[in-house]
Amino acid sequence: MTQVFKQPASPKQAARRRSRLDSLLDPELFRALADPTRSKLLACLIKCSRPCSVTEIAQCCDLDFSMVARHLATLARSGVLTANKQGRTVWYQAPPDLAARFRAIADAIDELTPTDCCEGDCCG
Repeated sequence: MTQVFKQPASPKQAARRRSRLDSLLDPELFRALADPTRSKLLACLIKCSRPCSVTEIAQCCDLDFSMVARHLATLARSGVLTANKQGRTVWYQAPPDLAARFRAIADAIDELTPTDCCEGDCCG
């Protein structure tokens, strides 16, 4: 059941209102995804659908191995990738709940967004 919120009268009131969205909008997540190289690496891993080593992933782009490793570590710290070290090799992959994580953010936004703009006071 979707809870309907009364729209706040001002941005200041909106900032004081707590919602599920506050806990889901993680700055580290968006910082990690904001870099075009990291986005490309993430897309490559998602399309591959299996754990890949840094060496394999480095073949997706024209970057030095160490730079790829750094980008992947950033994605892993933000929770966008999982890292599993086996011996000297680190295997990265997108976690199975990644889509659900983004879906939860979208759902939280939908909960706070009027479905019909002209029903409330938003159109003035």
